[in-house]
Amino acid sequence: METMWLKFLHEEDGVGVVELILILVVLISLVLIFKEQLTKLVQNIFDKIVKQSNKV
Repeated sequence: METMWLKFLHEEDGVGVVELILILVVLISLVLIFKEQLTKLVQNIFDKIVKQSNKV
């Protein structure tokens, strides 16, 4: 499995700088669009973790 990942990372067929930049732009824009929802989700998850850890 690890060798597959290493081959994938070193393989350069069809992957250019422009494609990587476009992917990053899309991911960053999605985070900016859904920032409020993401922060609420993460906060709820951490609240549940703290509540459940107090039970232990």
